[in-house]
Amino acid sequence: MKVKLEKINSHLLAKTNSEFWLILSLFVLAGILNFLVSSHKMILGLYSLPTLFSAYTYGRRHAVLTAFASIFLVGMVIYWSPQLSRTGPTIFSIDEQWFDITVWGGILVVTAYGMGTLHQKQQEQMEELKATYDGVLMILQQFITKDKYTQNHSYRVSVYACKIGACYGLSQSRIEDIRAAALLHDIGKLDISREILYKAARLTKEEFDEMKQHVEKGMDILEPVGGTLRRVLPIILSHHDKFDGSGYHPTKGEEIPLEARIISVADVYDSLTSDRPYRKAMSTFDAKEIIEKGAGVDFDPRVVTAFQVAFRRHELEVPEVVV
Repeated sequence: MKVKLEKINSHLLAKTNSEFWLILSLFVLAGILNFLVSSHKMILGLYSLPTLFSAYTYGRRHAVLTAFASIFLVGMVIYWSPQLSRTGPTIFSIDEQWFDITVWGGILVVTAYGMGTLHQKQQEQMEELKATYDGVLMILQQFITKDKYTQNHSYRVSVYACKIGACYGLSQSRIEDIRAAALLHDIGKLDISREILYKAARLTKEEFDEMKQHVEKGMDILEPVGGTLRRVLPIILSHHDKFDGSGYHPTKGEEIPLEARIISVADVYDSLTSDRPYRKAMSTFDAKEIIEKGAGVDFDPRVVTAFQVAFRRHELEVPEVVV
């Protein structure tokens, strides 16, 4: 628990530091632009840029804090170099100078609060849409599965693949694509005969050829769907392709979408560690050895490395649940 808290704190600290340096760099950029445009006076509009960027990127709280920082910075500069506020040969009085700064500062704070609020509402709407999308995805995944094994298999593969993707260093948006594709990667089995799915003996060549059709069948089912799900179609299509080109399709290596290469490892790992009609589950360590031996042939070696990291961290432990 202590280690986990330390990781969370270090992550938050790193994020805060990155935000701080980004905003600071914007202040520096505004100062450089001010110098290039006019070296005789301060152009207040340029010092509004960090606040506008902060509102658009980080939201209301960051925007308001950046606005106050801008006001403080400009106030300090004017205090030490009052000539910078002159706009011509006429020299304003001290009261006039600070009145202009006060008006500008007030407008900046109001702008920061307003733009930040709009950003926050947009983020909330996006979160609601994402939650709705996830809910529809889970409902769809439950309706399309024919049996408890296929349903739980898709769920576990999605968990494994997301963990591997995180260890690989993928962005959150790509991990979400992996999750969606993994949940639906076997949707084509809806059109596969139950006799073939549950056959306890080795499949004949004809039966195996029919089983392979579940990939294309899945594409046909999902093809009419637009939006985000359309983006994961190439991943679903390629999840049985092998790194050396000996899979369902002749694509190989970098030609296979990275997300599909990750799902391939997660899919095989779950298949090996689960009971199947024709064999019992093997241990997780035996499955790990098989995947490691397949690096460079069946699997992308870099994805296998990420898999090993997730395995060492005990992140590939999912309880048996019905989702």
